[in-house]
Amino acid sequence: MSKQELVVLGQGTASGCCPTLLSAPLEEDQAAELAPVFKALGDPVRLRLLSMIASQQGGEICVCDLTPAFELSQPTISHHLKLLKQAGLIASERRGTWVYYRLLPQKTDQLAAILTRPGNPEAQPLEPLGDRAGAAS
Repeated sequence: MSKQELVVLGQGTASGCCPTLLSAPLEEDQAAELAPVFKALGDPVRLRLLSMIASQQGGEICVCDLTPAFELSQPTISHHLKLLKQAGLIASERRGTWVYYRLLPQKTDQLAAILTRPGNPEAQPLEPLGDRAGAAS
């Protein structure tokens, strides 16, 4: 095989950052970098918080609007938000006594690019778990 025929993974793709999880094995440092992000997303409360923040008109939401949506104490919500922030998924800004949160789309875009199947750049809508279980029977 000549050098002209070699394909460099991650170049010329829509994401342009790195090979997808399904096209090449992750390097140890890549896995170590991604694990905390996936761990942060592995909790239903944090996943809902991220969704609430990301779907907000105007791109940001006050913590005062997040807390009432859960049957959890304010310190627990703050802890979950702190973990999302440490994972690089959200950013915050204090304005007086309130903290406003916004999504960091570059991190979610990176996750999407890593999880995308090679040759299938279009994301498919998530099918409810109940529908998949019924289809498998």
